[in-house]
Amino acid sequence: MKTILRLEQHGHSGGKNLPEMPQVLKNKILTNREIEVLALLVQGYINKEIAAKLCISLTTVITHRKNITEKLGMKSVSALTIYAIMNGYVDINKI
Repeated sequence: MKTILRLEQHGHSGGKNLPEMPQVLKNKILTNREIEVLALLVQGYINKEIAAKLCISLTTVITHRKNITEKLGMKSVSALTIYAIMNGYVDINKI
């Protein structure tokens, strides 16, 4: 799976050869803070570590995670990881 995601992230000449993304997917779904939480989550950090890194409360991290899963309709960390990589929120080599 990691090889496939790496190919998608790096194998398309800077994204020039990828098909056009549908407009609904071009719209920014997550807030900047939710993207930060998502990036740390998919890198393997637990809620407490995310809270410490971002200087926010544990409750706030949990709320962000809840909002992320509701907005994206994804509950598993593996699905969120694929989403984060496909949208350029995290580098495949950091996972």
